[in-house]
Amino acid sequence: MDNCYRGVPLGALGAGSIGRSYRGYFQHFQIFPRMFEEKPILANQFSAFVSRPGGKSYSTVLSAPNADVLKGIDKAGIGSWDWNLKEKNCTYHGLFPRSWTVYDGEPDPEIKITCRQISPFIPHNYKESSFPVAVFTFTVQNSGSTPADVTLLFTWANSVGGKSKLTGNHTNSRMKARDGVHGVLLHHRTADGHPPVTFAIASQETDDVRVTCCPSFAMGPSAPGGEQFMAKDMWEEAKNRGSVGVAPGASASSRPGSSIGAAVAAATTVPAGGTRAVSFALSWSCPEVKFPAGRTYHRRYTKFLGLDRDAAAERLAHDALLEHMKWESLIEEWQRPVLHDKRLPGWYPVALFNELYYLNAGGTIWTDGLPPKKTSFASSKYGSTTMESFSLDGFHFHSGDHAPDGILRAMATAEERTEASSAFGTALLGDGEESVGRFLYLEGMEYHLWNTYDVHFYASFALLSLFPEIELGLQRDFARAVLHHDPRPMRTLDGATVPRKVLGAVPHDVGLGDPWFQLNAYMIHDPARWKDLNTKFVLQVYRDGAATGDAAFATAVWPAVYLAMAYMDQFDRDGDGMVENEGRPDQTYDFWSVSGVSAYTGGLWVAALQAAAVMARVVGDRGSEGYFVERYEKARRVYDGELWNGAYFDYDNSGGTNSKSIMADQLAGQWYARACGLEPIVEEEKARSALGTVLDYNVMRVQGGAIGAVNGMRPDGTVDTSSIQSREVWPGVTYGVAAAMAHEGMPEAAFRTAKGAHDAGWGRDGFGVRVPDAGGVDGRRRQRVPVAALHAAALHLGDAVGAIAAGAPQGRQGVAGFDVRRSVAGGGGPCAGEVREGGEHA
Repeated sequence: MDNCYRGVPLGALGAGSIGRSYRGYFQHFQIFPRMFEEKPILANQFSAFVSRPGGKSYSTVLSAPNADVLKGIDKAGIGSWDWNLKEKNCTYHGLFPRSWTVYDGEPDPEIKITCRQISPFIPHNYKESSFPVAVFTFTVQNSGSTPADVTLLFTWANSVGGKSKLTGNHTNSRMKARDGVHGVLLHHRTADGHPPVTFAIASQETDDVRVTCCPSFAMGPSAPGGEQFMAKDMWEEAKNRGSVGVAPGASASSRPGSSIGAAVAAATTVPAGGTRAVSFALSWSCPEVKFPAGRTYHRRYTKFLGLDRDAAAERLAHDALLEHMKWESLIEEWQRPVLHDKRLPGWYPVALFNELYYLNAGGTIWTDGLPPKKTSFASSKYGSTTMESFSLDGFHFHSGDHAPDGILRAMATAEERTEASSAFGTALLGDGEESVGRFLYLEGMEYHLWNTYDVHFYASFALLSLFPEIELGLQRDFARAVLHHDPRPMRTLDGATVPRKVLGAVPHDVGLGDPWFQLNAYMIHDPARWKDLNTKFVLQVYRDGAATGDAAFATAVWPAVYLAMAYMDQFDRDGDGMVENEGRPDQTYDFWSVSGVSAYTGGLWVAALQAAAVMARVVGDRGSEGYFVERYEKARRVYDGELWNGAYFDYDNSGGTNSKSIMADQLAGQWYARACGLEPIVEEEKARSALGTVLDYNVMRVQGGAIGAVNGMRPDGTVDTSSIQSREVWPGVTYGVAAAMAHEGMPEAAFRTAKGAHDAGWGRDGFGVRVPDAGGVDGRRRQRVPVAALHAAALHLGDAVGAIAAGAPQGRQGVAGFDVRRSVAGGGGPCAGEVREGGEHA
């Protein structure tokens, strides 16, 4: 299948996504959890008809599927349409959440048609950004000497892809005309237990535009006697009359074995040398989200549009046609500073904005935040009553409390509960705080895990920057999960039987078949033994609280932060303040073994200790603050003493065959400390030396820097081949490394490194809206369409771009809400801050 032809997808956040190829057709339908229908539905098209005085006429479908896609289409159905588009006359531009397709001289050599696609992905907007809708505005320019009658046609099949389109009993109906908006609703019954879906296609009449609708045409075998109104009939009507719906198209239910579609036509006369505009809307409504375990949730947009599927689809299409110019203005306002920043290279906005597509097309689900419907479990695979889980959900921390005392009090009552609890972070909201709903996204199209936390560490900058309330909600879910224990046994692929979720351990993910209730769908290794999940949690919640200045959030998640840090004590086997890896792949590089003190997890631990100390002071837990300050000072000395070799930080201190490997991600802890506004965990000169080594070895010695940073290199300049992951290039890590370089005042190195990731994904031979998570130095790709697509935002947030422009290291400039004036050396705790009344920090 032509997956690499994908363009900017349709829709906003968490209500389903529909892909659109840059070749013009619609594909990659994501309406239901984890279900992806890749194959194009060829009846879903825009088409153009042009006629001029004297009888000249032109017509074509505005799509150019390759020959393989067109094979087997029904010649009596959509195969009878005019597939005449000349690709050489078409140009596509994509800048998420918009795209532009220019048809220059198509189908009439003196007509230029530009289609502008807009979806309501609007930062800091928690209403319209949940809407499953898109608008297509066509600008038609006539360079000829005679007027041109132009009809643009939008056709849509009553189908979500897959087998359900042929099951029969699907119906279409006209929308009620309002404000000049005319359209058709397509009511689809679905299959395999999925909830129904309603589509709407519509256009708006103006003084210059007349809209007509064909509520139903049939595709597939014609009925005996020819009484059905077929796709061929509809096309001929549009071609000959410039309108549809004149013939009596039947609106009866579709028959088993065949399918039906609908059409909306917008006709206008474009004067010689003149321009006209026509807009269409596409919406879809599937209010319910059902998971295999049997629980059903409602999507976020139902909070504003209600649960009536048909009414929501109609209102979405109607309102989009009336409001999309406002949406576009807000999108332009958001993107303008980057697009006009002369300090940035031309490729930079492409990576920064287009990789946000994953927030739409990454299987994302955004619920209304309410509990699920009470339904029985669909399968015992997802539930058990033999061993019950419990949570410390009754614990509420008060400023000035000492965390251990409160946690022990909560444990005494939690164990008395018999009903299994969930990781619903809404329980951590205080009085007067509003939930914006609960958010899920997949690690990738091939790795079906919801909210994979070790990689959210890199991708979370996108949500924090654009939708901070969603990001805070996701972190509350994980804070609640830390306080959760589920002893039900889970068999891992390395042969161990372990509890599904251990109290104090941050889960790898929030599950799959029963998210938030059955955590840790990851089963390769025991995630409770990973050394980076807990530290990544502490760093992220500190960063998020600091960036938003939300003192209530900091107070609510503090017990989970303390417990997560206390849990890590078991991994400090020699009592020197530093955690040690256990000679296995016990971190995000889960096929790359590491032993003892290591650059990656050790650095994250040092940074997390500092963040925990600051957070303790912010919430008024002075006893814990002192404890974490002492641990931070010890661990920082061990990290430097055990790993620094004069040029970079060793992979680990075990003395093994790859201990001296140069890890691209060795300063992840330093990078996050800088991004949080904390003190650097290593000396600036050492950080610059280590990152310079990474640039020299991991970036430039592999294809001249053309593909980003390879994860591991040997001191002799060869790739570390000790594991599949050590010899791979991960775009997400490459952007993180570039961000670390930016924070250390290395602008040229940062851009040189990040450009490799961009070129590999978005260059001439790249995958575009299907960027792979991992690529080998031999050109092989693994895990296409991953969460790694979001990682470019890490380079932009935290004033990394400001560092690039200034060409100087980022000092301890505080992040919003937290002051970083005090230092460890000054005796005040690392980057300490105090909470003022009203949630401000001093």
